[in-house]
Amino acid sequence: MPVADIPGSKSITARALFLAAAADGVTTLVRPLRSDDTEGFAEGLARLGYRVGRTPDSWQVDGRPQGPAVAEADVYCRDGATTARFLPTLAAAGHGTYRFDASEQMRRRPLLPLTRALRELGVDLRHEERDGHHPLTVRAAGVAGGEVTLDAGQSSQYLTALLLLGPLTEKGLRIHVTDLVSVPYIEITLAMMRAFGVEVTREGHDFVVPPGGYRATTYAIEPDASTSSYFFAAAALSGGEVTVPGLGEGALQGDLGFVDVLRRMGAEVEIGADRTTVRGTGELRGLTVNMRDISDTMPTLAAIAPFASGPVRIEDVANTRVKECDRLEACAENLRRLGVRVETGPDWIEIHPGATPTGAEIKTYGDHRIVMSFAVTGLRVPGISFDDPGCVRKTFPGFHEEFGALRARL
Repeated sequence: MPVADIPGSKSITARALFLAAAADGVTTLVRPLRSDDTEGFAEGLARLGYRVGRTPDSWQVDGRPQGPAVAEADVYCRDGATTARFLPTLAAAGHGTYRFDASEQMRRRPLLPLTRALRELGVDLRHEERDGHHPLTVRAAGVAGGEVTLDAGQSSQYLTALLLLGPLTEKGLRIHVTDLVSVPYIEITLAMMRAFGVEVTREGHDFVVPPGGYRATTYAIEPDASTSSYFFAAAALSGGEVTVPGLGEGALQGDLGFVDVLRRMGAEVEIGADRTTVRGTGELRGLTVNMRDISDTMPTLAAIAPFASGPVRIEDVANTRVKECDRLEACAENLRRLGVRVETGPDWIEIHPGATPTGAEIKTYGDHRIVMSFAVTGLRVPGISFDDPGCVRKTFPGFHEEFGALRARL
C-alpha cells in the first residue's frame, strides 16, 4: 500500500511560528514544514530579533511577549502571504520601526482590509507605494485593543492575523466580521490559540479575544492537507491506493474535506484516527461542488475533471482569483491548452469531458499549486511539462521526487 510522506502543513507552521514568537517561554515545533514560505517566515522573525534554533526535525523559538527584540528592522517576506500578513501584525504589538517588503508576486496580492483594521486600532502603518500593498512601514508603539470591524471576504488570513494579535493587546479585541471566506482556516487558528493557552469566544459575527498573552508549549505540526490532495487525487485517477499517515479524524485542516469530493466522484475513502486512505475504483463521476471552504484544492479537482464521466462544475471560488495567481483563469487556460472544453464565470469553472487531453507545456504563473495539480493530470496525459517546475519549493521542495516515486508505485 503506497504511503505518501507529506511535509508539515504550511498554514499550521506559519501560525505556530507567530504563536511561538509571541508566547512566554521557549516553544518547540515538531516536524515543521521546511519550504521557501516557512523559511522566509523564520528568517523574518530572526530579522525582528527573535531567536529561532533549528534541528533537522524541530525548531525552537524563544518567545518575546513584549514584541521584537530590535528597534528597527527591514523584513523581506518573499512570496509568503502568511509572512507578509502576519509579521507586520506581530511587529505592531512591539515598539520600534519595522519595514516590510515582498516579491513582485506578493506585492500584487491585497492587504487593505487588514491594514485598515490595524489603523482603526491605532497602529501607525504606512503603505509606501500602492495603498493596501507591500512595501509598508509599521511604527509600532504597542496596541491598546478594543473593537474593530473587518471584511475577510477576500482572505481568512486577515482575520487570523487579528485573532493572533488579540492576546498581545492591553485590553483584548472584539473583532466584528462582515464577510468571511475559508472558514476552516479560522477553526485551525482558534484550535492552535487554545493549545497556546488562549480561549476565543464567538458571539454571532463577533470574535472576542482576551488579553493576557500566550504560554509556550511543544507543538507537533500535522502533514499538509492541501498538499495531500494531489496524492489522493492521483489514487482516484489511477485506480490505485494512497495512504497519508498523520492526517485523520482529529485533523485541524479543512482541506482534508477534499477526500469527500473524491468520494462523491466514486473513490473509496477511509479516514482513520491518524491516517487517511483513498482508493480509486476506476470510476470518476461528474458533479457540481461548492469549494468556498476548501478553495486551495480547486486546482486539484480541475486537473482530474477531464477524466470524469460528466461535467465537473466548481462554484463559489472567487477568492482563488487573488491567490499566487488568478487560479481560476490559470486552470481554465491550461485545460484548454490540453484540448479540454472549459467555461468560467466570476466565481465558477465548468470542465467538460469528451475530448482526450493531449500533452502541452503548462503555464504555471510561478504558482506551486498549478504545478502540483497538473502533475496529477500527467498520470494520464503523456507529454505534460511546466515552464517553472521549481516553484513547488514554496511549499514542498521535494514534490517532484515524492510524486515520481508514487507514480512508479501506482
